[in-house]
Amino acid sequence: MSTTADRLKALRDQLAAVSLDGFVVPLTDEHMSEYVGDYAQRLAWLTGFQGSAGSAVVLPAEAAIFTDGRYTLQVREQVSGEHFQYVQVPDTSIADWLKDHAGQGARIGYDPWLHTRAWVSEARDALAARGATLVPVTDNPIDAIWADRPRPSDERLEAYDDALAGESSATKRQRIADWLTDRGADAVVIAALDSIAWTLNVRGRDVAHTPVALAYSIVHADGTAELFVAPDKVDDAVLRHLGNGVRVRDRAAFAEALGGFAGKAVVADPGFCVAAIFDALEAGGARVIATRDPVVLAKAVKNQAEIDGHRAAQARDGAALVRFLKWFEETAPEGALTELSAAAKLLEFRQATGVLKDTSFDTISATGAHGASPHYKVTEESDAPIRPGQLYLVDSGGQYADGTTDVTRVMPVGEPTAEMRDRFTRVLQGHIAIATAVFPEGTTGGQLDSFARRPLWDAGLDFAHGTGHGVGAYLAVHEGPQRIAKPNYPGGGPAEPLRAGMFLSNEPGYYKAGEYGIRIENLVLVEPRSIAGGEQAMLGFETLTFAPIERTLIEPALLTVAERAWLDAYHAEVLARIGPQLDDADRAWLAEKCAAI
Repeated sequence: MSTTADRLKALRDQLAAVSLDGFVVPLTDEHMSEYVGDYAQRLAWLTGFQGSAGSAVVLPAEAAIFTDGRYTLQVREQVSGEHFQYVQVPDTSIADWLKDHAGQGARIGYDPWLHTRAWVSEARDALAARGATLVPVTDNPIDAIWADRPRPSDERLEAYDDALAGESSATKRQRIADWLTDRGADAVVIAALDSIAWTLNVRGRDVAHTPVALAYSIVHADGTAELFVAPDKVDDAVLRHLGNGVRVRDRAAFAEALGGFAGKAVVADPGFCVAAIFDALEAGGARVIATRDPVVLAKAVKNQAEIDGHRAAQARDGAALVRFLKWFEETAPEGALTELSAAAKLLEFRQATGVLKDTSFDTISATGAHGASPHYKVTEESDAPIRPGQLYLVDSGGQYADGTTDVTRVMPVGEPTAEMRDRFTRVLQGHIAIATAVFPEGTTGGQLDSFARRPLWDAGLDFAHGTGHGVGAYLAVHEGPQRIAKPNYPGGGPAEPLRAGMFLSNEPGYYKAGEYGIRIENLVLVEPRSIAGGEQAMLGFETLTFAPIERTLIEPALLTVAERAWLDAYHAEVLARIGPQLDDADRAWLAEKCAAI
């Protein structure tokens, strides 16, 4: 089954064999993860789509793939329009599409381990209006036809040093226990992989780019916990690290364990606990409290050890990026580079630190038109030569034991056009507006998002992604609940007030289809701000990422005095922090890049 047509036919045959008239294929796993292990890449296997967010629906005579604005161009490059309709969310949801396309009386299947209860309710109601039904499946039909489907990773868990975590697992579990007691609850189910890693101070290697292990956890109101994980993944060192307060059980026992809470109150996060978890708890007689689990916010607000570790990781990572940018500027005009070879060289510079654990996501190495796809993923098939006259966008990051980085820079190959400089400068102005924002406690990222867009809006322009996402501490590069985005941005939950100690990205952009893309991304820390004469508590951002912003792409006449002052001060800080780590030649190059505008 090497072609899309072959795989679609096999799936339709399988659906017919189990009396289904359709099936929904999301890009996620049993933990509602953004990045998933190879075993869970069902959407990519079926459609060819390589993005990190999307879903498909397959009916007997038609199929559709659903993506948001980040993937408008990419999905058309990677997925056959002959076999799949392209549907953009949130303009049209899966439920909306099914209501219009499912046949009268149709039975549409879904895997309850891959969908939230809210999605199930929405889809069920939409199908009912059509006279159709939503049917849970015990065995995923994709798995039945995916002959060479990879097995889940068997990598072992690793203990994470309490000194880097800044708090012991026992203390974290007691905080969770106190939270449960305050709410009259007996236990909380933790399904999000990064939340489990944070709670137990463990890390793993089961998902590329994110140091987590495939597991579930239940934390009880007495501060003890159960960890459900494949037995071979836990060695004696990890058992000692976990201590007597954590009981290790086979991952296969998790579903049955959910049935053991008769008469008890159990918290389950509706954002990360799939429908099957809610169904099992309720079938066992538990009273389910559907609310966000306490780990989500606790994990998002970093302690001093995590902040200090992140600063160290940023300084190290920034030096590697500077070495790459200098190498790129000197090498690209020769015409021999491609997107893959440039990404490989950047990885070499990060690996030369000697402490790189992994990249924090697949490097977005995009030249020319590919840069206009915000989440472009270069492959052997798409690998493009880097040519004069193009803009090269590189969005990348590293996973280090002391921090997770994420940074985007744009470099011209040759002389940029006046339009490129204008657009780049407007993106820079939006970036500076976020970096310098001061706002009252209780402000949400959604309230700040328009700051980043105003300079683009002034020219009738915009960008179709969020301005900022949360970032973990040697965990997921995309972390909630904090974000800076339009209120209706796909994938977001309730508006979350920004709090001191949160990490976020600051990454406005501009994308011209078929020509180029621009994005400037630094990570920032929310911190308290004191305003002379002010009457309420205020917050602002400390910039954490240090790498030069390309001067030849800046149109100085567009910048205000205050914007110039910010840029000059930022570049002076880049030179002060990164310069001492470089040899003489690299430091001289950086000094030129960081000269006052």
